[in-house]
Amino acid sequence: MTVRVGYAAGAFDLFHIGHLNILKHAKNECDYLIAGVVSDEMLRLTKGIDPVIPLAERIEIVRSIGYVDEAVAETVPDKLQMWRKLQFDVFFKGDDWRGTEKGMRLEREFAAVGVEVVYFPYTMTTSSTQLRQALAALAG
Repeated sequence: MTVRVGYAAGAFDLFHIGHLNILKHAKNECDYLIAGVVSDEMLRLTKGIDPVIPLAERIEIVRSIGYVDEAVAETVPDKLQMWRKLQFDVFFKGDDWRGTEKGMRLEREFAAVGVEVVYFPYTMTTSSTQLRQALAALAG
């Protein structure tokens, strides 16, 4: 029997129900789930934000989630580079990427190497951005 390996990447900063939902849904779609925790440097480069929780702590939090079989630091901006390293079969992403230029590019690149892209509903009630804004308002 072939093991279906999945990969779900995210900052997982200010861990909330949306993060848990992605990991839970992803685990239901694969046998072995790898969570890629985007490094502090990559968050600065790709999103222009500094994480609240340091990378080592975010990895430990994610690693401790029962749905996750392995947690790794994502230290490159290209998801295809992570695939070359980890050789997963399916990539999971929130559906806020569906239909976007980034999402379509990702789908094309992964299709070329036989990786399926699966989208899950984006949790609208809670986001790291909302939490960051609330913290800033409290501090301000």
